[in-house]
Amino acid sequence: MKKILNNPENYVTEMLDGLLKAHPDSLICTAGDIHCIVRADAPVSGKVGIATGGGSGHLPLFIGYVGKGMLDGVAVGDIFASPHAEQMLEVTRKINGGKGVLYLYLNYGGDVMNFDMAAELAEMEGITVKTVLVADDVASAPASNAKQRRGIAGMAFAFKIAGAKAARGGSLEEVVLVTEKALNNIRTIGVALSPCTVPRIGKPTFSIGDDEMEIGMGVHGERGISREKLQSADVITTKMIDTVLEELNPISGDTFAVLINSLGATPPEELYIVYRKIHEILTGNLLKIHKPYIGEFATSMEMSGFSITLFKVDDEMKTLLDEPSYTPFFKKF
Repeated sequence: MKKILNNPENYVTEMLDGLLKAHPDSLICTAGDIHCIVRADAPVSGKVGIATGGGSGHLPLFIGYVGKGMLDGVAVGDIFASPHAEQMLEVTRKINGGKGVLYLYLNYGGDVMNFDMAAELAEMEGITVKTVLVADDVASAPASNAKQRRGIAGMAFAFKIAGAKAARGGSLEEVVLVTEKALNNIRTIGVALSPCTVPRIGKPTFSIGDDEMEIGMGVHGERGISREKLQSADVITTKMIDTVLEELNPISGDTFAVLINSLGATPPEELYIVYRKIHEILTGNLLKIHKPYIGEFATSMEMSGFSITLFKVDDEMKTLLDEPSYTPFFKKF
C-alpha cells in the first residue's frame, strides 16, 4: 500500500479535520462529533433540511455537496462503512429549520437500516422526516427489480434538484415529489479498470487483469455485468450509453444533462474523450444536451474507471439544475 497517510486508523478523522479546517466558512461539525458535518449557517429557518450520509472514500460524496442550494448536513462513516444512527440523528437535529427533514442517500443496506432508525428517533422528538433513496445503477439489478439497485453518481443530480427546490421554499412534500421525479429519469452505469485499497485493510479490494475491464462494477468492488478485455474509449462508451438509453427510452428532441464521473484515478483528459463520443451518439439520435458535468463527483478512493449518468430533463428540471448553489465541491452561480 502506497498512500499519503499517518496511522491508517486515523485516516478518516484526519481527513475530516483537514476538510473542516479548509472550509471553515462553509462547514462545521455538530454535537462535538467530527463525523457530523453541517453547513455553517444551519439550521436555516423556514427551509426543508436535507441530510445525507454514507461511508468515506467517495469524495466529493458526501461532504462536498453540503452548502447553499444543496444539502444541509451529512453523517460520515469510516471507509465504505455506514455512519451510526446516533450521528444521523445529531445532524437531523442541527439542520431542522421547522419544515421537516429529507433523508436523501444511496440504497445500501447499512445506510438504510441506520437512517430508518434515526428517522424513528427524530419523529419521537417531533421532527418530521421523509426518505428518498437513490438507486440509479442500471447494472446492479434489472429494471423489473429497480428498487434493489445501488445508488451511485446520479446522486449528484438528486442533491442539486432537491436542494434547489428546498432553497426556493418548497414544502417537504414538494421536495420529495420533485426529487422522486428527477430520480425516475436518472440512470447510471460505470466501468472499472483497477481496484482501490482501503487503508485499514492495506490490500486491493478485488483483482482484475491489466488487460481487463469490468462493466457495471460498483464503487465498493461489487460485481458488474461482465468482465471483458479492455477496449477503446469509443467502444466502451457506446456499450455503456446504449445500456442507459435503452432504459430511458428517449424520443427525438428529448433533452439530457450528462454527468461523466471519474472513479478516482481516471484523468480529465480521458473523461473528455468519453464525452466526445457521448455527444456524437446523443446528437446523432436527435437528442439534445442541456449541460455536461465532467470531473469527480462520486469516487472510489484511487479506483481507475468512470461512470456515465444521463438525466432526462424537462423545463422544471432545467430550471432547478441551473439554480445557484455553493458548496466546497460544487459551485453553480
